[in-house]
Amino acid sequence: MTDPGPSRTTADDRLVVQRPDVRRSVLAGVLVGIGVAAFIDEVVFHQLLQWHHFYDLSTREVGIFSDGLFHAVGWTAVVAGLFLFAHLRRLGTASVRRVTGGGLLGWGTFQLYDGLVQHKLLRIHQVRYDVDPLPYDLAWNGAAVAGIAVGALLLLRARRADR
Repeated sequence: MTDPGPSRTTADDRLVVQRPDVRRSVLAGVLVGIGVAAFIDEVVFHQLLQWHHFYDLSTREVGIFSDGLFHAVGWTAVVAGLFLFAHLRRLGTASVRRVTGGGLLGWGTFQLYDGLVQHKLLRIHQVRYDVDPLPYDLAWNGAAVAGIAVGALLLLRARRADR
């Protein structure tokens, strides 16, 4: 038997079953996942290790400025996703499984976009300079593919559980 989802009692004591809001639950997760990926990239690779900036095709100052914009956009995604999740929880229509799957899907998709489009196609920065980039690219993009696969698997399982 599948769980019908959250329920609430109306003013006349009838039990009303709320169906999960599938699309917005996934969206909340994707936004948080993208923002967390951006946060980890910014803090670890831009600030702590100082391997690159968001935009490395100009001066160091432009690179640092671009990091600030990147950081602001990432945190905006996290905050928007968390507000959406909180709203869905208040309504009783959040699907935690879908938020989690969406989060991994968003994280992995961001990483893969960064690794393929920004690193290789546009070449606005690399993971690391002055070393053979292949091991870094494989680790970066491999982790991204793993995140996408696990997120997609969680979303598929959630869909099957609904049937």
